[in-house]
Amino acid sequence: MSMTDPIADMLTRIRNSLIRRKEDVEMPSSKVKLSIAEVLKREGYIESFEIIESPVQNKLSVKLKYGPEGEYIIQKIERYSRPGCRKYRGVGDIPEVLNGLGIAIVSTNKGVLSDRECRQQNVGGEVLCTVY
Repeated sequence: MSMTDPIADMLTRIRNSLIRRKEDVEMPSSKVKLSIAEVLKREGYIESFEIIESPVQNKLSVKLKYGPEGEYIIQKIERYSRPGCRKYRGVGDIPEVLNGLGIAIVSTNKGVLSDRECRQQNVGGEVLCTVY
């Protein structure tokens, strides 16, 4: 079975694992998923991630993060641009999620960056997802 949107699958796996209060979540690995995990780690939404080597396809294991009393760090994580409707934005048009309390993850020609990093480096691109 082919998957048409692996990024949405990644976000859904994270969302479902948060609801079930899991410690970590595994998914098939790819360069884009790894880059998204790096941004989530840099911005403090997940604790860590690692690649589990496999002869068929490597897996990406993401260790989820919760607050001191078990509250969710990631309140909402949703896909913004979709394979059927790509949404490219210039640096001035990148959405500011919850007035800066959340982040937008953007695929640029300089790699996958958060909206803050895009504004610092003055680059735009495809807005992949929003997190808060």
